[in-house]
Amino acid sequence: MTESAPFTKVQDLSAAFARLVGIAAPGVVAVQSDHSRSSGFLWRPGLIVTADEALSEEGDVAVTLPGGESIAARLVGRDHTTDIALLRIDRSDVPPVRLESPSVPVGALAIAVGAEDGAPTAASGVVSRSTGPWWSLRGGEIDARIELDLRMRRSAEGGLAIEAAGQTIGMTVFGPRRLVLVIPSATIERVAARLEKCGHIPRGYLGLGFQLVALEEGGRGVMVMKVEPQGPGAKAGVHQGDIIVSWNGEPIRHVRSLLRGLGPDSVGRTVTLGLSRAGETKNVPLTIAERPTA
Repeated sequence: MTESAPFTKVQDLSAAFARLVGIAAPGVVAVQSDHSRSSGFLWRPGLIVTADEALSEEGDVAVTLPGGESIAARLVGRDHTTDIALLRIDRSDVPPVRLESPSVPVGALAIAVGAEDGAPTAASGVVSRSTGPWWSLRGGEIDARIELDLRMRRSAEGGLAIEAAGQTIGMTVFGPRRLVLVIPSATIERVAARLEKCGHIPRGYLGLGFQLVALEEGGRGVMVMKVEPQGPGAKAGVHQGDIIVSWNGEPIRHVRSLLRGLGPDSVGRTVTLGLSRAGETKNVPLTIAERPTA
């Protein structure tokens, strides 16, 4: 082995990383909203996926295409629970990104590709966690829990996560304490398709405000703190002060137990709430409504 061999291997690795960024960069754009800078990518012709949390709640939105051209974008819809927002631009010549769902083992190399001012940005690291489906704190269903051990600049949020073979595994977002999470491709395809069709993700609505409490006999329930007039809970006869102890016969262990039952497919479904009221337990049927969008 010659003395230059180790350096050649490093150069080969460096060139491979640069090629991966070069493959992804043509579909990645910079996103500018009111006092916010982030990234996004072409999901379909004229449609851009970006991170909802990085997008301002109001004001104009613009994107900077690869090369530096800035154009206006319109919000199609957003889903706070999965951190996915969909924008539309009046251009169809920017190539969409091909999303894939490869297996990503812990320790695998990964690159986060974002954009600033029409030029790509990149950060490299490894997959530090890779597990199955999970639920966000806002009640969104995420198809896989993928965490990256890398330091990503704020403007790269909403960009792409690429594995070592060049496959796009999802969108990079920030979790607690700037932990870099990946919203996987399967979640993006499912949520973005609904946003394109409906402009929002329907969520179940009980018309109740509640708080987790400990039960005297052990276990947990949620106390009803507020009942919205004319809401599903009020129509079902739920009262303020009731304690919900079960959902379709299953014990309530935490508030997320209720949130998980209020996904897009829950609207119109009738569930049975087990209520504790004044020391007595009763079952109440409740038909879930769609959460108002305004």
